[in-house]
Amino acid sequence: MPLPRSSVEDGGLPLPEPAAALTPASAAAAEPAPVVLEHPVLKSLLGAWALAACSTEETAAVEEHLGECGSCADEALRLREAVGLLHPAESLDLDPTLRTRVLQGCLDRRPPRIPVPEWATPYDAEVARLDALLQDVGGAEWHAPVRLRWFMGDGPVSRRTTVAGVIAHLLSVDGLVAVALGLEDPLGPAAAAAEDATPAGRTEAFWRASHFPPTRSVRGPWREQSHNLVRTVSFAVGGTSRASEAERGGGSGRLAVPYGGFELPLSDAMLDRAFECWVHAGDIADAVDYPYEPPAPRHLHRMIDLAARMLPGSLAERRRAGLSSAPAHQHLVEAGEPGRSLRLEIEGFGGGEWLIPLDSPGAVGAAEHEVAHVALDGVEFCRLAAGHVSPEEAAAGQDGDREAIRDVLFAAASLSRM
Repeated sequence: MPLPRSSVEDGGLPLPEPAAALTPASAAAAEPAPVVLEHPVLKSLLGAWALAACSTEETAAVEEHLGECGSCADEALRLREAVGLLHPAESLDLDPTLRTRVLQGCLDRRPPRIPVPEWATPYDAEVARLDALLQDVGGAEWHAPVRLRWFMGDGPVSRRTTVAGVIAHLLSVDGLVAVALGLEDPLGPAAAAAEDATPAGRTEAFWRASHFPPTRSVRGPWREQSHNLVRTVSFAVGGTSRASEAERGGGSGRLAVPYGGFELPLSDAMLDRAFECWVHAGDIADAVDYPYEPPAPRHLHRMIDLAARMLPGSLAERRRAGLSSAPAHQHLVEAGEPGRSLRLEIEGFGGGEWLIPLDSPGAVGAAEHEVAHVALDGVEFCRLAAGHVSPEEAAAGQDGDREAIRDVLFAAASLSRM
């Protein structure tokens, strides 16, 4: 095996003479000659060039040719546009959980003197996300057509409006919470002219009182009212201990908010407003061709939990209206007692499991009385509860009593309203 070769310095030999500097003429002669390609070859390389898959020499040759050949330049432009369509649409918004994480980090360092109650944070977050979307909506896009969809009876219902009309609808229905908190009614004199105090009645009254279709000017009152709602419920709760009490159903969180036919505790009403804000933000995003992400998982879980808790009441209401036949073996279950139950399994972020009592709104779901099982994706369940997908189209895994499953899916769709 030969010994390793020693360096020049180690051997004591003189250093070699430095290479002579190249003159400009000799440097140009040393460079490789540019690739010369015929027109058919260059034209065949346009697809690879559009995908940035050409070598350095080919790219230089193609781009030099594009400056001389108009037909190839037009074809290259079309190919570059087609390549752009191959990429899936990505949201220009930040991660929906980023705001929550940043706020949580700030609050960990410096706790607020007046914290926002946990049950109001989903509404606060969804209003901020929708407001960020509206920031990018152009003047003409405020009049883009939007179709509000919900489920009534055994079929879908819809109402045509505009992006500005959707914000006017949110302003009108949020006004129910504002009035319950003692704030000014955004409808003003139109509230007295409303045929009923339901969300639909208030919205129609507001639209009629506008005389003209709502414009982008409705964004300001909606933002101000949203901020006032969050501020007012925060001061009403007043601190961490009372926030915990309200979270358990006590304190200001129990304040009744009338919806014209039924009432919701303030804590549930704020979740309801967060849910509708997200749903209609998605409607607006579809109208202006803008991607929109679901809420943060912990906020989505709260919205799903509210819908699951409202299902027994919706089941009973459908039976009273003759839209769902009571099973022959049904028996009256006293409040607080276990009865036949359906296990609702929500998959994905924000999911969980709920036992839905089937025979009475006051009954308690019990695993030992389970007669059916339904599995749904979290966003799909919310689309069903919003009336954006029919019970027959809901992609659900099902097992057990088919009649009970149908009743629950239709009851979920019946939670929707204008």
